[in-house]
Amino acid sequence: MKLTKTLLATTALTVAAGMVSADGHMASEMTIVSWGGAYSNSQQQAYHNPYMEKTGVNIINDESSAEAVAKLRAMNEAGNVTWDVVDVVAADAIRLCDEGLAMEIDPDEHLAPAPDGTSAEDDFGDLIVSDCFIPQIVYSTTVGYRTDMVGDTAPTSICALFDTDAYPGKRALEKRPINNMEWALLCDGVAKEEVYDVLETDEGQQQALDKLATIKDDVIWWSAGADTPQLLADGEIVMGSTYNGRLFSVIEEQNQPVGMLWDAQVFDLDGWIIPAGLSDERKARALDYIYFATDTQRLADQSKYISYGPARASSAPLVGQHAELGIDMAPHMPTDPNNAKNTFLYNYEFWADYRDDIDAKFQAWLAQ
Repeated sequence: MKLTKTLLATTALTVAAGMVSADGHMASEMTIVSWGGAYSNSQQQAYHNPYMEKTGVNIINDESSAEAVAKLRAMNEAGNVTWDVVDVVAADAIRLCDEGLAMEIDPDEHLAPAPDGTSAEDDFGDLIVSDCFIPQIVYSTTVGYRTDMVGDTAPTSICALFDTDAYPGKRALEKRPINNMEWALLCDGVAKEEVYDVLETDEGQQQALDKLATIKDDVIWWSAGADTPQLLADGEIVMGSTYNGRLFSVIEEQNQPVGMLWDAQVFDLDGWIIPAGLSDERKARALDYIYFATDTQRLADQSKYISYGPARASSAPLVGQHAELGIDMAPHMPTDPNNAKNTFLYNYEFWADYRDDIDAKFQAWLAQ
């Protein structure tokens, strides 16, 4: 059942417990899949609770987003899709869309406009990287450093990673080529806008590996997002890469002597998809939830609980204080203008095309 923008704007009306709205013939229960932990809690507070209160619908949480692609493939093959809305990173959304496992969503038909009337498509802008993907938050992979181990001059450039003379000590980098290869080329003199053109070539890939080789003996390779914050807290590294939300936690919640380096932070996206193959009633409910949960105010509300930037331009001015710490959250967002002076946007299409080949080269290089 195709819903128009007018219907979507009005379907979030009263739904008595166990009853279906007269406007939409929508399901009264839905399963929403996400990542668990503090992130799922931020969604619960900002989206799920107010939606359940508004509509009477029962939301069931599932924490299987890390396995979303494989599980949706299996559900589709079995003809039994049990999920209604799924939180995925943009790269997974692109894969699911290409495989026909996620439904296409027209932003201006299915999503709310900004309060000033700006269309949803313009409000989300370049962050709409797939026809099936509704961006929710912008997060970044960036670098944290021990403020008591960097001397009198704190690092301001991503290339501090490669400067072991000025900043001696161990570094932590993720055990995969993504982000590391880009940073290596940037710090080897490649212009930001040319990084992926260079990385397409065998010579460019070798150039990146050669740059990484200059610090290879000083690197601790991590696989879990919690690794670098723990290494920083323990003083085992002078600096290391991880997700900005992890660094926010170690800095603000744990009060560790850690600073954050925003230079060349790599922007990535997380957001919603609606699985293909839902019944009309479940599709209507999923679209209604998406319309509600991705409006300007709701996206800003999530930032009260976690330091990830809302994907809508109109949400940024509404970012307020942390719900528990009482601190202003805007300065901690990757999208804050002061933090976003030199950002690097992850190229999803490039890595979809080259990931397997570069992964193999990277792992072989690690083993040398």
